[in-house]
Amino acid sequence: MKSGILGKKLGMTQIFNEQGKIVPVTVIEAGPCVVVQKKTIENDGYEAIQVGFADVKENRSNKPAKGHFAKANTAVKKFVKELKLDDLSAYEVGTEIKADVFSAGEKVDVSGVSKGKGFQGTIRRWNAHRGPMSHGSKFHRAVGSMGASSDPSRTFKNKIMPGHMGHVNTTVLNLEVAKVIPEKNLILIKGGVPGPNKGFVVIKSTVKA
Repeated sequence: MKSGILGKKLGMTQIFNEQGKIVPVTVIEAGPCVVVQKKTIENDGYEAIQVGFADVKENRSNKPAKGHFAKANTAVKKFVKELKLDDLSAYEVGTEIKADVFSAGEKVDVSGVSKGKGFQGTIRRWNAHRGPMSHGSKFHRAVGSMGASSDPSRTFKNKIMPGHMGHVNTTVLNLEVAKVIPEKNLILIKGGVPGPNKGFVVIKSTVKA
């Protein structure tokens, strides 16, 4: 059955598998999450659950947010996402979702906001080639040709240019759950996941078989 949970990336470490080999893993504090709203076909045109994670201080939330979460009888949450799952009959408003929704060996997709790299040139941002490094060339890490000046007298769309790099929604598919520690609300996922430490992530059953 398709499952999902919200969490916070804590960092990377390594564990030993059953064969005694070292496995690099990302540690994610997964839940406990609370179902704060249930979307139905009658009211909303589709089925989903709205899930909240990580409490917000009382003085840092506004009235509409307080009212919304009061209906679910829970504190205001910092990270809220909708999850479209196969069977929503097991979920009602106020239901807690914990790390044990996944087990070791399952395949998951992890979504998050990638690390921001700031303003970068074409070489780092797009892996473009540099110019000759001899002193007389005066062309080392520049953008290069922008196109003909007379015809069509413009720069084409999707031309690789310097600009803001990173800080975009990213999903890594088909990762393996290496270990689940339910008593500590931790899920250890083999390999790396998007985003910085303390960044929020969404873990869902993989779309790939």
